[in-house]
Amino acid sequence: MTDQDIRTAEPRRPGPAQGAARLSPTGRRRALGFVLLAGAALPLAGAVWIGVTGLLARSELLAARTDLDALRQSVAAAPVSGPERERQRAVQSAAAHAGRAHRLTTGPAWYTAAHLPFLGDPLRTVRGAAYAADRLSGDVLTPLTGALPKPSVDGHDGGVPEALASLQKHAPDVVRAARVAAEVQADVHALPRSTWLPAADRARAVLAQQADRLASVLTDASVAARVLPSMLGTQGERRYFLAFQNLAEARGTGGLPGAFAVLRADRGHLSFERFGNNTEMEPVKPDIDLGADFNARYTGSDPAHTWPNSNMSPHFPYAARIWTAAWQKHTGERVDGAIAVDPVTLSRFLRVTGPARMADGTVLTADNVVDLTERVSYARYKDVTRRKAFFVDAARAAAGPLITAAGDMHRLPALLLAMNDAQRDGRLKVWSAHPNEQRLLETRPYSGTLPDTPGPFAGLVVNNAAGSKLDYYLDRSLTWEAGGCSGGRRAVTVTVSLTNRAPTSGLPDYVTLREDKPPYRTHPGDNRLLVSYYAGTGAAFDGATLDGRPAQLSPGVERGHPVFTLDVELPANSRRTLVLHLLEPHATGTPTLLQQPLVTPLRATVKPAGEACGA
Repeated sequence: MTDQDIRTAEPRRPGPAQGAARLSPTGRRRALGFVLLAGAALPLAGAVWIGVTGLLARSELLAARTDLDALRQSVAAAPVSGPERERQRAVQSAAAHAGRAHRLTTGPAWYTAAHLPFLGDPLRTVRGAAYAADRLSGDVLTPLTGALPKPSVDGHDGGVPEALASLQKHAPDVVRAARVAAEVQADVHALPRSTWLPAADRARAVLAQQADRLASVLTDASVAARVLPSMLGTQGERRYFLAFQNLAEARGTGGLPGAFAVLRADRGHLSFERFGNNTEMEPVKPDIDLGADFNARYTGSDPAHTWPNSNMSPHFPYAARIWTAAWQKHTGERVDGAIAVDPVTLSRFLRVTGPARMADGTVLTADNVVDLTERVSYARYKDVTRRKAFFVDAARAAAGPLITAAGDMHRLPALLLAMNDAQRDGRLKVWSAHPNEQRLLETRPYSGTLPDTPGPFAGLVVNNAAGSKLDYYLDRSLTWEAGGCSGGRRAVTVTVSLTNRAPTSGLPDYVTLREDKPPYRTHPGDNRLLVSYYAGTGAAFDGATLDGRPAQLSPGVERGHPVFTLDVELPANSRRTLVLHLLEPHATGTPTLLQQPLVTPLRATVKPAGEACGA
């Protein structure tokens, strides 16, 4: 019968078929009993089916997670002989397990049960988790594995140049994978957060964290696929000013700009042209104007013309523009951008490259480089010139193994993983002098950009105001708590704790030196900080206390953020607590946290509100 016949045929009237046997009353009761029994058994059978297939799906998902954990460990291990086949096998196995888990949780029984009010919520979570794992394994990791360059037997014939060629070739795959990861991230966050089954809730929370991280990493990779080839010299030689930040003296982007180098990139081949320290750059007064708002915010400090203050702002592009302008004024050479790293970043690189030996025989390792550069060197060298030379020698020594690892295809994945961890913590920052590249970079955290868009925001920034090197001993904590609504604004309470762990004796004079020469009496180990809190756009100040007493904070504005600053004396072995009360129009949801990387990471606690004001 054709489709036309199906549409025009006269429907048959229901009725007894010819020759049909009539059931007796007893037979009808027996048939009805069978129907009722079957009707009662179907839900039970469906429940059993869901239970069995759910256990099988859980087993498949655990197997997929095991494969992916092994994959990450193999990348992080940076082995001498690359387990390329093992990595491909891990991805393929994970995709197969996730695919089976997805198939086990589909079908009429799962669909119907998952849509039951209340009772179906955890089943919906399980189905969503299996589908997410299937998409991530099959549509994200599998094509990305194919995009990775394949190392040769000796691993020394490709490195960054070969990786760039592969990145350019597979850029569409990387961009597509980032899009899929973002879709999966949204799907996972749409799953029920709280159900009657705690195990499902915990699994969803873990999956959401993993999806968030993967989506962020792949978005970074997507941007890198579009900017890295040109930034690393595929279209012409590039040079970058590389600053090593000294975290013992805090600045807005991390630490005081101390040692520096000029990095050269030519078709993916990396080399360092020269090294120097801040003594060389301090007399330079670059020709640069960052605008009236910047000048008003930092009046009296003159970051644009005072090298030690050049990165007081947490907005890294400001510091990068000052550094590159200063380098041009000093040498007549234009560079293509700026990069900032710190000793913690070097520690992560050394864990991949292995130890580095300095000219004086000192061995730098992943475990000692932070302590050597931020504490031990001050006790070892009383002469300032010799100590600054030590910092430069340390940077030069670490650079050698880094360049070698960049040319080793077996260690390059682990090196990229270390770079990703560093930029995620705000310790690796990049700025490009080429506007098209910078527009893409500034959308990602590694640009060090202070966002100027509305939304909940919390930023604690400290600048050392004593001229000491005591911030090695500084601990910071921040608690951001949203309160009730009033007049369309939400009350926000911010509690900042600052602890100075410096001993009261035994430290070198240069570490405890008070270049600020305060009018009050101080003791060795006492520190002084300019403490600034960056609130969300449109926030209004509603009072503050320092150690329970009213405090007067200086107001300011930077890139649309209200900024409230207090000059705080922080004696050795003491703790001080600053509490700010704010009214914010955009304080619904979790705030974006500004990351100022110091030796000890910020401990942050966030207590967001549930609903928007007026909802």
